[in-house]
Amino acid sequence: MVTQTRKIREPLAGTLVVNAVLIIAAVYFLLPIVWVLVAATKSPGELFNSFGLWITDSPQALENLTKVFTQDKGIFTAWILNSLLYSAVGAFAATLTSAACGYALAKFVFKGRELLFSVILGGVLVPATVIALPLYFLLNAVDLTGTYWSVLLPSMVSPFGVYLARIHANAAVPDEIVEAARIDGAGDLRIFGSIASRMMTPALVTIFLFQFVTIWNNYLLPLVMLNETKTFPLTLGLTLWNSQTQRDPMFYQLVVTGSALSALLLVALMIGLQRFWRADLTAGATKG
Repeated sequence: MVTQTRKIREPLAGTLVVNAVLIIAAVYFLLPIVWVLVAATKSPGELFNSFGLWITDSPQALENLTKVFTQDKGIFTAWILNSLLYSAVGAFAATLTSAACGYALAKFVFKGRELLFSVILGGVLVPATVIALPLYFLLNAVDLTGTYWSVLLPSMVSPFGVYLARIHANAAVPDEIVEAARIDGAGDLRIFGSIASRMMTPALVTIFLFQFVTIWNNYLLPLVMLNETKTFPLTLGLTLWNSQTQRDPMFYQLVVTGSALSALLLVALMIGLQRFWRADLTAGATKG
């Protein structure tokens, strides 16, 4: 009886520890988001003279939003559109190239395949700060610096995406299905586009989301490549406003409200893409 009670207590204790760690992690990651959302409803005076998580008695979120979108002739709208352009187009192109490369590395046997995959994995380990300056010189040689392409082209490549796509293609696309499709007369491009890509949907959504967030939050590459404010993404634009806070403290509120909008857009994207993971899990649970 004592042994049975001990066996019951041990899993319960483990569950409590795991839940406690998860709660601490959730608070750690969500607290900055909550703070910036609450701060976006305050006046410039309340921003520094009240507790950060304390909701103001007279919220002025609408007024703050109006100031953000009208400051500097509405440049914030251009920054949002630029960030959406860089992130969406770059992430979409990176997802396509990663899916094609990962599928080819998983399903085709050719000389030097593992060496090529090792080189791609090496690209995951190279920090972005190391390649920023070489990329600038390469793109400057073809007169692309200062243009949208200077940010888009480097964003269309994701070594981690290729790695993830290959792993998922090996696990989710059976060789028997590929061979059966070839026997039925389907070409490799059709097999990849009509069969394999659908089976790889969860991995492709993950690659797209990771690349989108990476590009959205990227600061160094736009800083090196761009020189006109009209081509800035949100990260660079908000940094520009933040540099003016010493001259005019009103910019503190503009930066906070702009950061809140940026966070909300990413949260909306995450919620919108969750259904793809949920659908895949449900499909896997009902197969048999």
